[in-house]
Amino acid sequence: MNMQAKLELEGKTYSLPIVVGTEGEKAVDVSALRAETGYITLDESYGNTGACQSKITFIDGEKGILRYRGIPIEELAGKSSFVETAFLIIYGHLPNHREMDRFIALLQENQILHENMKHHFEGFPPSAHPMAILSAMINAASCFYPELMHGHRGDFEIQAARLISQVRTIAAFSYRKSKGEPIIYPKKSYDYTANFLHMLFSDPNDDYEIKPEAARALDLIFLLHADHEQNCSTSTVRMVASSQANLYASCAAGVCALWGPLHGGANQAVVEMLQQIHQEGDDGSKFIAAAKNKASGRKLMGFGHRVYKHYDPRAKIIKTACDEVLNALRIDDPLLAIAKKLEAAALQDEYFIERKLYPNVDFYSGIIMRALGIPVEMFTVIFSIGRMPGWIANYKEIAEDPKSRICRPRQIYVGTGQHGYVPLTQRA
Repeated sequence: MNMQAKLELEGKTYSLPIVVGTEGEKAVDVSALRAETGYITLDESYGNTGACQSKITFIDGEKGILRYRGIPIEELAGKSSFVETAFLIIYGHLPNHREMDRFIALLQENQILHENMKHHFEGFPPSAHPMAILSAMINAASCFYPELMHGHRGDFEIQAARLISQVRTIAAFSYRKSKGEPIIYPKKSYDYTANFLHMLFSDPNDDYEIKPEAARALDLIFLLHADHEQNCSTSTVRMVASSQANLYASCAAGVCALWGPLHGGANQAVVEMLQQIHQEGDDGSKFIAAAKNKASGRKLMGFGHRVYKHYDPRAKIIKTACDEVLNALRIDDPLLAIAKKLEAAALQDEYFIERKLYPNVDFYSGIIMRALGIPVEMFTVIFSIGRMPGWIANYKEIAEDPKSRICRPRQIYVGTGQHGYVPLTQRA
């Protein structure tokens, strides 16, 4: 049954197709609107615009639902790993034994950077933000693989595995560079997440003791961030990919978009907020009162979400993991007590309930990363590592769609009307 929407413009009626998604989502297809009517739609910030049809991730913000390729995030968090989930997101199904073994092997074979790339790290000042280094080095890495210059073409399987694997190495090298410490190379004996911790914290003569609880907590953070539908950075990746730019260039653009404090920088803002509250000698009570007063300028970071109008399902999962890892590592963090007080207020205080300001995934992920010894400037880098499978999967959808064309939004011009050129000598 082909449903149609009716639009009346200037005395004429137009029929617009209605598209229905797998989960009952409905959209009015306006792709032919300008050609037929001369009108376009205006939706600033794309809050109510479907930019694509995708098979990767489903979100229902009203009900607090998140699924990767149809599998609830709760099941994946409890039963899967980041690497297995990355395969699922990119290729559309859970891997069998053969596929899993090959994927792991490709990650191991491609985790070491070209040796000449070390010289590029030396060009950054010690104060350089790790996200600046990450985006620049992802682009630089593409230069060492000439096949990437063919854009969408080339061996995608190897390209994808190489990028997922090397993004950890680049991140770890940038962290070591910022501290003036020697680079630590990855080891094939470690799995994906343990290897990242090894490259971050080991010394040349003394390997870092990787505690299972720490590795599992970080792996869970990666998994929970692996994709999140058409957010700012993912939409950026799709936009760049539509020009037939290569995979590395497209994902480097995603890193730049994620860097913004309104996107990937939120978990860093949470810890900085908690630190400020602690430094002021407040247990959170004064801050909560101030947050309810707009004139105070105080804002609860890590609460509320652009999509979720209910409790972020990832927050429920990571809250439990946060308690477990702090207990396992025997860490008594005063910021956790403040965080729990803020959470309780958000869940019980009518002011926050009415505004649906529930804790989101950033609220507890920052506490976990702090417990693992990861500095705040690396938080968004961790997010980038986790989000890489989603970016790659969205790139893949663009590359494999025969109907794909370059993205080119329209605008409504509201500037000065036409007027003549005034010579310099006649200008006031």
